[in-house]
Amino acid sequence: MYTPAEDEKLTTVMIYTRNALIRGEAVSKVSVVRISIWLRSQGVPEYLHLLHPQVLRFGSGAVKNLSYSEIYVPHTDIIGFHIAPPASDGLDYDADEKNRTAVPATALVGNFLFAGILRVSAQTGITNSLEGSRATWLSMYDVHISNPDLPQMTIQVPMLLVNPAKVSFGLA
Repeated sequence: MYTPAEDEKLTTVMIYTRNALIRGEAVSKVSVVRISIWLRSQGVPEYLHLLHPQVLRFGSGAVKNLSYSEIYVPHTDIIGFHIAPPASDGLDYDADEKNRTAVPATALVGNFLFAGILRVSAQTGITNSLEGSRATWLSMYDVHISNPDLPQMTIQVPMLLVNPAKVSFGLA
């Protein structure tokens, strides 16, 4: 079993891919202060290393529950990412920031629905914000996560990251 080095720490996270949900302890450098925005950083590894992962795998037929001692997830496969509740490391914006508006939206993330808030420019609106943004990761706030295949499973998180190139956004 892997033992973290002195310059490493563990944070329980949840990762969403096209066909899986993975919950485990992410191994990161101690210098990564805010794990909730880690995927935006230049130092994100090619593979996220998780210890004690629980994997819900979706596909044809029933959902499969898998366990491993460790798993390596290619960061290019990740569609959604957040710290596992109830932990949190704060929001990534200033609430007093001017010229931003909150847009209720639902992101379709594999088999999951992320219903929350997008903060976009008040001048350009959601269409131009999505079209003009070249960001690999977009923050959503006050997110309710559900899955039609697992109605008993609901999660509420203050913030998460989604890859806007891999999701569709529905507006009410």
